[in-house]
Amino acid sequence: MQKPTEEELFAAVDELLTGEPELPQPAERARLREAAGVSQARLAEVLRTTKQSVKNWESGRSEPRAPRRQAYLRLLEGWAVQYPAESAPVPETFTGPTTDANMPPAPGDQAGTPAPVARPETNSPPSRSTSAPSRPAGPVRPTSMSRRPAKPRAAAPAVDPRFPNGPLAVLDGDGTAYCLGGVLLDCPASTIPQLVDWVLKESGIGAARLNRHGNDSDPLIVLTESAAARFGLPAHLEDRRGLRLAEDHPVVKQVAKAKWKLTQRGFGPWPRIYRPAQKSQRQCVQLAILPWDALDTRAWGDAATLHPADLARVLGVFATRVLTPRGSTAVTGLELMTALRPPTRPVKDEASGEWVSGPNPGALTSAMDPAPPEAPPEHPVAQGWERGFLDEEAYQWVRDPNLLSDEECLLPWAVGIDINTAFLAAAARLTVGLSEPVHVTAPAFDKKIPGVWLVDLSHIELDPRLPSPFTSNGQRPQGPAWYATPTLAYAEELGYEIRPIEAYVREETGAYLDPWHDRLKDAYLTTTAEMGIPVDKDADPAVFLEAMALHKTCAAADEDNVEGLRAALRELAGPCGDAARLAAANDAELAALTSRHRQGAMVLSAVKSTVKGGIGKLRERPQGRHYNDGERWPALERPTWNALIRALVISKARVNMHRKMAKLAALIGLYPLAVLSDCVVYASHGPSPLDFLPRNGDGTPVYGTFRIGANPGFCKLEGVQEMAWAVDLIEQGYNPARHIKGGGHDAVMDEGE
Repeated sequence: MQKPTEEELFAAVDELLTGEPELPQPAERARLREAAGVSQARLAEVLRTTKQSVKNWESGRSEPRAPRRQAYLRLLEGWAVQYPAESAPVPETFTGPTTDANMPPAPGDQAGTPAPVARPETNSPPSRSTSAPSRPAGPVRPTSMSRRPAKPRAAAPAVDPRFPNGPLAVLDGDGTAYCLGGVLLDCPASTIPQLVDWVLKESGIGAARLNRHGNDSDPLIVLTESAAARFGLPAHLEDRRGLRLAEDHPVVKQVAKAKWKLTQRGFGPWPRIYRPAQKSQRQCVQLAILPWDALDTRAWGDAATLHPADLARVLGVFATRVLTPRGSTAVTGLELMTALRPPTRPVKDEASGEWVSGPNPGALTSAMDPAPPEAPPEHPVAQGWERGFLDEEAYQWVRDPNLLSDEECLLPWAVGIDINTAFLAAAARLTVGLSEPVHVTAPAFDKKIPGVWLVDLSHIELDPRLPSPFTSNGQRPQGPAWYATPTLAYAEELGYEIRPIEAYVREETGAYLDPWHDRLKDAYLTTTAEMGIPVDKDADPAVFLEAMALHKTCAAADEDNVEGLRAALRELAGPCGDAARLAAANDAELAALTSRHRQGAMVLSAVKSTVKGGIGKLRERPQGRHYNDGERWPALERPTWNALIRALVISKARVNMHRKMAKLAALIGLYPLAVLSDCVVYASHGPSPLDFLPRNGDGTPVYGTFRIGANPGFCKLEGVQEMAWAVDLIEQGYNPARHIKGGGHDAVMDEGE
């Protein structure tokens, strides 16, 4: 090594004394990039690194090194000037205390914002407390009732000064509007047009856009039954098919007279009332009518029965972590894709020098027809098509009862395990098509190209005790069929040669779903951690299962039957002993515990429904009894109608599951009894997944098999029944995976529609 000069040594020492440049916290790095509307892939290109490296920097897993570190810091500092973060109070979640509603909340911070008012004790549901949370003077952290480590909290999002009162409010019949954080506003409106004016001009309700090229989220006002009556709305919709008020209803006439407009959905459970934007400023308010079943119980449970303050908390947490609800969770899931990757952005016209709307790279920018085999049979492009259709759907398979061994039948338990948000896990780093389909004949298969391929896989013979990875019913393929890219990539992974006859592929591709995946994953894990459930990938599986059982027990408990909850907690046993300790808590603590877990379960259910529904909505089918095959339907005119993306996600999810099942069979000779979508049932000598899933000598899970935990793609216990019960169902032709939960909680196929 060459001897350094004194000048070089002094320079090196000075650099060491100065230290490496201090980067912002990982969450702030992600916020700044998203505020600038720059993708991780684009940032990686600029800094000449990989997209995974950028992800690691933004999650805190690793740090950039010089000279890339200095360049990254310079970029972040520039963005920080352009997109400053406002100081923000910690948003209310499910760990905050509740206080008496009669205590006056802190005054609003914004001048011109309506002063919060105390909630009067009238009009309260008889089975609920009249108390409502009020805004605390500062962040309050109650003592946790769990000894488990929770997921570190991300930095609080910056509060937009235009929306100091959060994204939504639940309006009760006395004019009290409940907002997130315990803020109460007094709404003086007595008609729907007055309500819309108040929301837009005085309420301070709304949410900032998620992408700089997108739009702010419209303020959401949820009307309780008494609030709906206050505005002259009927208790129930008479038009149960059209789900909207008649055009001659007085409320609809009021809206039109005040120069407001309704979208094509009309005045239904989720009416959107608007005027054309002025100077790029949107004028739109979203309503949700609770007595008209705006909150689907399949997604939200019994959230509609909550006290307005609790409902504001549930919906508000969902809105801040995912998106302000804009209809069903399926609609919200699709809208989230557009909010994170808007189809257009401003571009400068070189000829005129003016800024005009142009396509946004990496987004779905315009409505495109699918290739004929990708389309549902009623689609216009499918009319006259006779060469078969794509059938990439979730598993629905039961093993042939003749292939059940005596040893399996004599085992005492049938244990079902469920893959956490399987579609979300499949969406991670998934390359999808962003352009029109291109037809090619006899192409060479390329697993990097998204598309559908006509291939004959009928010669491939696999163990019949496993479902075929190539079909949704798990049966061996019969002749040539259309397959999505992930299915054929897996066949190639298994060692089979792929010779496509023809294909429809996409030339422009990208990881369109990545920001959608990241936001929903973070929402799911953050909420899960707040329930006291460990979310680290290396969390002890036994501790995770105990925490999940505790959460489910508390969420399902009756708040008015504390003794029933106490007895159920005593029956739970686990390595932490949390259940037994909680059983000794006083009645008030148990009631609060039940409320917290119940509301958290509602958010988790809604997040999962947003995933499934959003993917399913990509291929929305025509609705209405007057539809005729071959006619276009409204959903086809939006850029996010994309049957191929849906097929790619479901194909990858099914392949992911088969890969784990095949690995388990190869390692220990254990084969599934039945599979339904993301649930698989195994015979077991014990009632827990830990009784049959293999582990290494140090207790860690074997790589490539099912892994217990909270993360998307990991698994949890779905249900346990006696093995004789499962065998009986199989012999009758039923699927045990559908009924493994017991108690009448039958599973349904995840088609997302």
